[in-house]
Amino acid sequence: MLKQKLKNIWQLGVKELRGLFRDPLMLVLILYVFTLGIYSAATAKPDSISNASIAVVDEDSSQLSHHITDAFFPPMFLRAKQISRPQIDPLMDNGTYTFIVVIPSSFQKDVLAGRSPAIQLNVDATRMSQAFTGSGYIQQIIQREISSFLTRNGGTAAAPVQIVERNRFNPNLTQSWFGSVMELINNITMLAIILTGSALIREREHGTLEHLLVMPVTAFEIMVSKIWSMGLVVLLASGMSLTFVIQGLLKVPVEGSVLLFLAGTALHLFAVTSMGIFLATIAQNMPQLGMLLILVLMPMQMLSGGMTPRESMPEIVRTVMMIAPTTHFVEFSQAILYRGAGMEVVWRPFLWIAGIGMTLFLITLARFRKTVT
Repeated sequence: MLKQKLKNIWQLGVKELRGLFRDPLMLVLILYVFTLGIYSAATAKPDSISNASIAVVDEDSSQLSHHITDAFFPPMFLRAKQISRPQIDPLMDNGTYTFIVVIPSSFQKDVLAGRSPAIQLNVDATRMSQAFTGSGYIQQIIQREISSFLTRNGGTAAAPVQIVERNRFNPNLTQSWFGSVMELINNITMLAIILTGSALIREREHGTLEHLLVMPVTAFEIMVSKIWSMGLVVLLASGMSLTFVIQGLLKVPVEGSVLLFLAGTALHLFAVTSMGIFLATIAQNMPQLGMLLILVLMPMQMLSGGMTPRESMPEIVRTVMMIAPTTHFVEFSQAILYRGAGMEVVWRPFLWIAGIGMTLFLITLARFRKTVT
């Protein structure tokens, strides 16, 4: 009896794989999500500034103003250009410069006299990806140059304590190191739900689900076959993406064991593929499934700790999100891939995902049996 069940699960799973390989749109989606999708997310640098255009109106023409002008250089800024005050509005209006710094006359003299003169910073706020971050960097650069100038000229004494910052795991704060891994984590969840949910919807729309029900197979066998087949596709694709795209193309160092990460990913896939089938039992067609994905997937990914640290979220949100598999998936994925953690560190999120996956599986199985009978 057990042997026959295993044989049915295997054959039904192979049928799912054949159906997937005959669907060119799904194949293109898988290929894009684990290649170009990850590469574009890693190299877009939405939270950093790169090659921002800047100009300086230097009305002081002093040693200090020259130091400030020369402090802006690639890769964050293009070399600062000297312009006159009447050129500010035209050049800002036509988008030539994102930032224009105006250094008033007698600036160095006033600084040395302790009179705290003001520097004007004009920002083109329509370039939202650079305006906020760039203005902060410019203020830091100007303050650093002024402090350095005063120290050299005896205006202030050196600080008795010097703070030296060292960034652990990502020394240069390279955005692609973080963006690529987090995009992979999010895409694994998204694609697992889509593949399993669409597989059930597709069978219902084509009428093949009714054919299966008159055969000597059970709802349990049908459901497990979809879970292992679609989960296997996502697992293999994620492993290849981690190896060839993230480590190979993007040169992102992976500190921990890839096999341990894939083992945890398999547990996570067991949970989210069950969730995909559950959503498919609620939806009647693919558009409805897409709407349900938006309602379920977006909160899960935004509140899982991948985009925003969980410590900055309200206590009630952190408590509720403990029942979401993505919370624990993000936790152990970051620990393994970023910090090189072993099983002695990640066993707790592994246990959480196993429990959540089993609960989702049993709930989905009960719902699936009720739907098909």
